[in-house]
Amino acid sequence: MADSRERIRGPSRDGREFLTSPRHVLRRLMLLSEGRQYREAAGVVGRLGPSVLRSVISELPIDLLLEALPHSVYLLESFYSRLNTVNPVPKPDVPTEAVMWQLVRLFANPHESGLRQRCSKLSQALGRFEPSLKVTLRERRKSLDNTVQGLGRHGLTADQNGQLICLHIALKSELQRHIEVYKQAVHKLEELSALTINQNPALSSHQRLLGISYADIQQRLIDNKTLLTILDKPALKQLPLLIENLTQRVQNDKEVLCAVGQIKRTDPQANFEKRPAAGLLMNFSRGCDVILNLMGPDDIIPPRGSVSEKGKVGTDGSSNSSFSDGYHSDDSATHNSEESSDLVNSFKKLYTQSRTETLEALDHLPQLKQSHSLKEKILFSIIVLSFRSTHSLRERKVVEVRRTLCCILESSDEKTLSLDRAVRAHLYDTIDTFPLGDVERQVSNQVLSTLHEYPCLETCTPLVHYISVCVRLAWKMINQKVPYYLDNDFNLGFLRPDKHERHFQGDRRSDLIKNFIWPALMQNNNCVFKAIVGT
Repeated sequence: MADSRERIRGPSRDGREFLTSPRHVLRRLMLLSEGRQYREAAGVVGRLGPSVLRSVISELPIDLLLEALPHSVYLLESFYSRLNTVNPVPKPDVPTEAVMWQLVRLFANPHESGLRQRCSKLSQALGRFEPSLKVTLRERRKSLDNTVQGLGRHGLTADQNGQLICLHIALKSELQRHIEVYKQAVHKLEELSALTINQNPALSSHQRLLGISYADIQQRLIDNKTLLTILDKPALKQLPLLIENLTQRVQNDKEVLCAVGQIKRTDPQANFEKRPAAGLLMNFSRGCDVILNLMGPDDIIPPRGSVSEKGKVGTDGSSNSSFSDGYHSDDSATHNSEESSDLVNSFKKLYTQSRTETLEALDHLPQLKQSHSLKEKILFSIIVLSFRSTHSLRERKVVEVRRTLCCILESSDEKTLSLDRAVRAHLYDTIDTFPLGDVERQVSNQVLSTLHEYPCLETCTPLVHYISVCVRLAWKMINQKVPYYLDNDFNLGFLRPDKHERHFQGDRRSDLIKNFIWPALMQNNNCVFKAIVGT
């Protein structure tokens, strides 16, 4: 009979049946959720007013919706999108962090291909409702990455002779060496003369010590020197390093267990006993990274009067230039943009062509024929050293001009800064002709001195040419009005799509960086050429 009345009554004209009563809305949502009709439930939530929404969300059992993820993603996304739309003040107490970690858990485990698209709107709504979640995710991802790196620091260590052995064997040998030395020291202490080992406080007063004869001082020196010779041995100084290594290993394992404990609380059903700890941590780090990407970039509000593009006018009516030093006109902006693009293309060509040709030349050296990774490291080191050496040369030239003109080196007055700008402008104007032979020899000597067991490198003409090209290009880049520089973060963490590109021979199933093949090129904190990494 009740069903007949409802059919006769029908829905209200504005489509808001039961939407003014929190109790009716909650009952309706629970019935739809039990029937897995989450899209229909999301439609109901999308029409709720601020007061009803606040009442419903405070009583709705979110835990049940979390257990039903990813099927309940539409309903949860509707809740958070509606909260962002009505923007209730104060914000209702909703478990946003629990929802976030449940999403991380979903992406940390094997999932279907369409899950990313289904969860993207919910992730974006979470990021808008609680921006601090992005900070939490970044910190957890960084912590997990560091923990994984700590797992790989339990390998062999060097003993006093430089040989690699197990840490615990090295500790045992070192302790035995200490025991023998300490026994000798104790025996020597028992043999010391009465003058040196004086237990009478009265005989150790300042006046008594000033009255010691030359022969007594000589005997005291012999005793103390003999004891010092026994104790002050270089071989005994390795124990603190071994203890520090052991302390670091204990701390690393603590961090691993702590991280696994956090994951246990997030995903109690995960199989922790049989799975490798590194794989578990890497999967959850990847899950954090996926949710961070789905949340989108941070909302950055530019300061008042600032502009995001060259040529816009600030609050003071002045035109903004893309160069901070002020000696470039707006008419040259197009030329500078083209020049910058040419430099980036030259950096790319250096990797794709010059590096490849030099690598082929090194392949023909008999001593390096089987050392492919060493050859890659040589070429990688050369480009890094080129940027470092040319940057040092530029700063050194600025200081030399200051010193020649009797300027205070630490001065920051306008006249001195104007002189610095003039020097940098001259270096920019002469980037193609400035002599760099000393820098080339410096880079070459650093490489050859490190690899002195490979004398064939000294006579490798393509390698010498490669060093020359790297130094000249680095000099051009660091002397631009907006200088280029290399990203010096070479930590072997996880692949970051914003500044890392996987080598074509890398493992597509893994995002863990094994080695850097080519560094990333930066300008104004923006990556203009991604680092090439092996996975």
